[in-house]
Amino acid sequence: MDEEYDVIVLGTGLKECILSGLLSVDGLKVLHMDRNDYYGGESTSLNLTKLWKRFKGSETTPDHLGISKEYNVDMVPKFMMANGALVRVLIRTSVTKYLNFKAVDGSFVYNNGKIHKVPATDVEALKSNLMGLFEKRRARKFFIYVQDYEEDDTKSHERLDLHKVTTKELISKYGLEDDTVDFIGHALALHRDDNYLDEPAIDTVKRMKLYAESLARFQGGSPYIYPLYGLGELPQAFARLSAVYGGTYMLNKPECKVEFDESGKAIGVTSEGETAKCKKVVCDPSYLPDKVKKVGRVARAICIMKHPIPDTKDSHSVQIILPKKQLKRKSDMYVFCCSYAHNVAPKGKFIAFVSTEAETDKPEIELKPGIDLLGPVEETFFDIYDRYEPANSPEEDSCFVTNSYDATTHFETTVKDVLALYSKITGKELDLSVDLTAASAAEPDAA
Repeated sequence: MDEEYDVIVLGTGLKECILSGLLSVDGLKVLHMDRNDYYGGESTSLNLTKLWKRFKGSETTPDHLGISKEYNVDMVPKFMMANGALVRVLIRTSVTKYLNFKAVDGSFVYNNGKIHKVPATDVEALKSNLMGLFEKRRARKFFIYVQDYEEDDTKSHERLDLHKVTTKELISKYGLEDDTVDFIGHALALHRDDNYLDEPAIDTVKRMKLYAESLARFQGGSPYIYPLYGLGELPQAFARLSAVYGGTYMLNKPECKVEFDESGKAIGVTSEGETAKCKKVVCDPSYLPDKVKKVGRVARAICIMKHPIPDTKDSHSVQIILPKKQLKRKSDMYVFCCSYAHNVAPKGKFIAFVSTEAETDKPEIELKPGIDLLGPVEETFFDIYDRYEPANSPEEDSCFVTNSYDATTHFETTVKDVLALYSKITGKELDLSVDLTAASAAEPDAA
């Protein structure tokens, strides 16, 4: 281990593995270590026995839940936008060859006590039961504007500079009601708060276009895709990529202590009495607790069921977003559901996650609005975990720390963090212009 590396990566969570893969492809000499004897860190995937042991303290699982090894329960489940940045990263690095994707059946939003399909185009707006007749027409006009908008074609701008006009100003031009703005902002553009209303409209329009283009990609009921066998395959796929480009992986390395010089710059990592030297350290918050700050907590429930979520058209995989206004909360709530159709559970079983930014110490009560949508549940596991962000200056200490995973059930925030860190580490932007046809997804009905 007594060698010198460009970068040492600590932790094999999804973010760390993506960065390790990208840096290896760039020709950097990378050593990747983890104190655990398994891949994935916080974003690992568990079989039923491990899930039971983690949340119930026992390894004896009930017979009616089926065979343990047929479960692949992601601890941080997130769907991928079919044309989104993560899929582009997967294609750019050819990691797609290690994975099989399948389209996600449904994308829904909670509004006035009911679940509705998220309308993403002018045609869907007219069919949607989220809005009354006149509102449908107004929404349709807005959707047409967004669909036709091209940044480099000024004719499509209708004399609006979306880099200056706020989202609120753009929406007011179409006279949309608050409930419509709510589902557009939170379920289509995937904003987590309402700050976007006072920010330049270009970001929201681009997010809406990404959603609509991703939806059109596989002609399914949602813009999302998800790997067969869950996300547990992703860190390992990036680990393989890193190895192909000369990266070195070491699991089960206790302690992993980051060493610093007199000026406070990271110069290496020590484990089991050996020190590997490096120029930069990349890690998750647990490896450098004194360089991060707690910024919140995530409450979540993991539920095992034997039926799809009611009112989702029997969807085997689905995302439901419950905007904060609908729940009179400070943050949105998310429901993620997957089943045996994605090979994450035995035949006939469904796994649902309900997650949100915690506002109390009682996840059972706080998550009730989401859990109430699920129908009868066979087993529920509750969990609450702290969320950290880096509080250091990487230019001073050469330490690049990832953010903890948030409550969202899609990858948009995760990959944003990865791309920002990649730019800080390398001093360049990652080129994401790729041929999107290189990532295909199995037909939704193919189990």
